Amino acid sequence: MTARHLIDVHVLLIRDGRLLLSKRRSDDVFDGRWHLPAGKLEAGESATAAAAREADEEIGVYIDQADLRHIHTAHVVGSGREARLGLFFEVRRWTGEPTNREPDKCHELRWFPLDALPDEIISYPAAGIRAHFSGATYSERGWHTAH
Repeated sequence: MTARHLIDVHVLLIRDGRLLLSKRRSDDVFDGRWHLPAGKLEAGESATAAAAREADEEIGVYIDQADLRHIHTAHVVGSGREARLGLFFEVRRWTGEPTNREPDKCHELRWFPLDALPDEIISYPAAGIRAHFSGATYSERGWHTAH
């Protein structure tokens, strides 16, 4: 039994039919794979405050919490990391131009057309990206169900 679940927040920045992705820099299997700007919820922080903070810390943009629209929640276990609940927010309005503010964690930022996303997206954030197209508000990854 897992003792706790982390809460991650992910931001889908969409501009002119393009989605901003970051190429992860790490010493694990996710190195060189694409991800959304994201981070962990801190104690005493609302999910929307965390999403806005992470966007500022990672890519240097200011997002008004009122401009965040929750589009998906993913409950993930068995990914080789601690179990987690991921909250995905879409935003179409922000201030500033995205830049890589965490080069120790990110190789690069790149805009991709929504109809031509890369294959190398980490599966967990891919669930939130798919939700943008499908409208699915919830998914589970890694859970085994008894039939």
